[in-house]
Amino acid sequence: MNIIIVGCGRVGSRLAIQLSGEGNNVTVIDRNPLSFDKLEGASDVKMVIGTGIDEEVLSNAGIASADAVISVTKGDNTNIMVGQIAKFLFKVPKVVVRIVDPKSKSFYEQEIGLTCFCPTETSSHHYISLLKGVDVCTLL
Repeated sequence: MNIIIVGCGRVGSRLAIQLSGEGNNVTVIDRNPLSFDKLEGASDVKMVIGTGIDEEVLSNAGIASADAVISVTKGDNTNIMVGQIAKFLFKVPKVVVRIVDPKSKSFYEQEIGLTCFCPTETSSHHYISLLKGVDVCTLL
């Protein structure tokens, strides 16, 4: 698969390393070139400096042939914009965006049709399961 990841923080870099290691063609976009230091050892990951809401940057990253786009920047609004651009403008088959605000997640999933991951919801569920004596991580 050709996968574009927008955001090379802890999550984006880990996704890039894992997905690349599984044989996918991975491109990471980030505004800060120093962020790419987190990709140490992942020499086959393509790095593009820029913002994921810039159509030219996305084109340079190969979005025209992308099978998936994952946006995991620290900003919900940026991730939402990347998701909409990828899904509606470039017609990328699979788009996943990180949205920290659960209310926004619901809206963008139900009204816009984006696939969203909300770490706030996931963390809350995990904490509650740990309080109840069930470690959901062992179930994965």
